Amino acid sequence: MKRYAFVVLSLEKFWKRMCSQNRADKPVHAFVRRGIVGPKNAKQLFFYVTHPRKDIQGYADFIERVTGDAKDLWESLGHESLLSSYDEYQDFLQGRKKATFIRFRNLKELPNPVTTKAMAQIIGKERMPQMGMYITEKMAQQLISEGGAET
Repeated sequence: MKRYAFVVLSLEKFWKRMCSQNRADKPVHAFVRRGIVGPKNAKQLFFYVTHPRKDIQGYADFIERVTGDAKDLWESLGHESLLSSYDEYQDFLQGRKKATFIRFRNLKELPNPVTTKAMAQIIGKERMPQMGMYITEKMAQQLISEGGAET
């Protein structure tokens, strides 16, 4: 399978915060993950909002994945994250010393979130793996059109 896009899992409160920052014209965002995880290479990111929604709410253009020491990353990229303070960041990391910042731009909310059922038909999985997953360009285009967005 040719890796084109990556689906990340997000809590609803972080998704809402990300959308609000995007509406405030923040140009670049960073999605924070515990440890060293996430996509190394992708053209796009898709955001699967977990409980209670369980659907794909939006997508963005992937810039890069930056991994390393949690404190150093916060100092250089914390302003791009959706976490509002270093204390919130520390709570989120749950004591981990390494972190990953997944940087992206051009966040777009899908007019019609892609339901779990529609997603399963497109990517062949009913349950999204906890660490996320790569999808092909064809799957990405299908998710975008299913969500009612213009490509």
